[in-house]
Amino acid sequence: MMLYPPVADLADKAGSRYQLVNLIARRARNISTAARITGEILEEKPVSLAIEEIYSGKIKIVDP
Repeated sequence: MMLYPPVADLADKAGSRYQLVNLIARRARNISTAARITGEILEEKPVSLAIEEIYSGKIKIVDP
């Protein structure tokens, strides 16, 4: 579990704080929906998981 990744680093990866918030929210919803469908019990909150994925580089940000 990662404690408080730097917001500036996350915003740099996403392009802006606005895009970062949207990306985290969208990914958290996807994680929550997938867990509900499969019946998986999440040990961490979906938002925390989304932040960790973005910070570690598992999520690639592509501008349209």
